[in-house]
Amino acid sequence: MLVNTIKEVREQVKAWRKEGLSIGYVPTMGFLHEGHKSLIEKAVSENDRVVVSVFVNPTQFGPNEDFEDYPRDIEKDYAFCTEAGANLVFNPEPEEMYFPDRCTTVNVEGLSKGLCGAKRPVHFGGVCLVVSKFLNIVTPDRAYFGEKDAQQLAIIKRMVRDLSIDVEIIGCPIVRENDGLAKSSRNTYLSEDERKAALVLSRSLKKANEAMENGLRCTKEIKNIIESEINAEPLAKADYIEIVDSETLQPVESVEKNVLVAIAVFIGKTRLIDNFTFRLN
Repeated sequence: MLVNTIKEVREQVKAWRKEGLSIGYVPTMGFLHEGHKSLIEKAVSENDRVVVSVFVNPTQFGPNEDFEDYPRDIEKDYAFCTEAGANLVFNPEPEEMYFPDRCTTVNVEGLSKGLCGAKRPVHFGGVCLVVSKFLNIVTPDRAYFGEKDAQQLAIIKRMVRDLSIDVEIIGCPIVRENDGLAKSSRNTYLSEDERKAALVLSRSLKKANEAMENGLRCTKEIKNIIESEINAEPLAKADYIEIVDSETLQPVESVEKNVLVAIAVFIGKTRLIDNFTFRLN
């Protein structure tokens, strides 16, 4: 079922609740790929009914970002969701989601300041606003987010905790191409040469992980390994390379507990992100 209004979603959810059915929810911006499919299939396996939202959210794009150019194909996405087992696809227009005179914001301080938040200052405020709205509309038992957007996942978990939203947030592993590139809708922006160059993200992280597995704990040295690999690729330019506490997202100088190793890299004009979590226990 494909619907476009909040009223339609709420009516269907109300009907499912009367039957005592559990509901899973997967938020997306569309142009779906295997990474999204893994989220939907996980939701299908753990819930009686699954809702997927397909919405390119204008509030999380800053000036000169790719909101207008972001790829969209709702017919393909709807078929994709249905094949993966989703029961309802919610594809609203911005006017359905936002009042013209809206004045409410949702911000998670601290966690949103570094990493992508430092480079995209409006981004996570927009993410938190739209996710909180979707959670209020769908009222799911469980909501599924990809670990590729590790900062987003941490922020959403904290928001849900702090606002006492009755939903379980579930993180799902990064899905990669056979050659290691993390699946992303923005991969479609890459030329053939840029697609090859983009492998530097996963390659640099693999080298860092190997060094950490072999006992390297100084984060400056670990970051140097990543930076050297990225700098060796002519089409790549690092936006950030960070090693932070996996819970607080605060930078650390030495790996003494579980850490998130996260990077953002421009391949040509396309900004890609990737990460891994290194666990000591």
